[in-house]
Amino acid sequence: MRKKLVAGNWKMHKNLTESQALITEIRGIVRDEFRQNDAEIVVCPTALALASSARLVEGSEIRIGAQNVNENKEGAFTGEWSASMLKSAGVSHVIVGHSERRQYYNETSQACALKNKAAILEDLVVLYCVGETLEERESNQHFDIIKNQIEQGLEGITGEEMSQVVIAYEPVWAIGTGKTASAEQAQEVHAFIRSLIDSKYGQAISQAVRILYGGSVKPENAKQIFGMEDIDGGLIGGASLKPRDFFEIIKAAQ
Repeated sequence: MRKKLVAGNWKMHKNLTESQALITEIRGIVRDEFRQNDAEIVVCPTALALASSARLVEGSEIRIGAQNVNENKEGAFTGEWSASMLKSAGVSHVIVGHSERRQYYNETSQACALKNKAAILEDLVVLYCVGETLEERESNQHFDIIKNQIEQGLEGITGEEMSQVVIAYEPVWAIGTGKTASAEQAQEVHAFIRSLIDSKYGQAISQAVRILYGGSVKPENAKQIFGMEDIDGGLIGGASLKPRDFFEIIKAAQ
């Protein structure tokens, strides 16, 4: 039985003081209302707030994730941070390959494979993002796009290392737009992704890997989406900045 996971991606929101206040409010709700069968919780603040957030959630059910990682261990890479640096700050998860990184910073799936491997070698859990644009979906290319992203992004990852990989399917056309893939559309792609994992690693691993949905998930639609057979939780954007909404989504992922 795959345990559901809900991760909040704060993107470039909240200064340090605001981040500490927000994580403290989320921690309080989780402390008072979390139940044993609720989903695993990951919060991904900006790099500025990672270390302080990790300290603030010590002893709670909340884990802290980073929004990016460099594939190198160290070196002359101004403005970057390595997996070991993230781990030293109390980070346990890292988002790799988010569509905004792909779109605005020309991040390729091949580059993601290197980041994935670097994170895994430091015992971080990778939230590897895949998804198609509206144009790609309307031209019926979405399965080919996702197949390439999965195959290239998992290059060099062993079957044993897949225990540290979570896939996040985020249709680009549904991120921050208010549009949401129907539960059936999302399930179709999640089942396809699981079949790709099955082909590469076998059934035991494909059935163990968690696949999240991201794209305008809200308390109102979360339960229906998370109720689909191959959807194991969500990567949440805007709603994760609203503590009550975020926790309602967590509860919907039982």
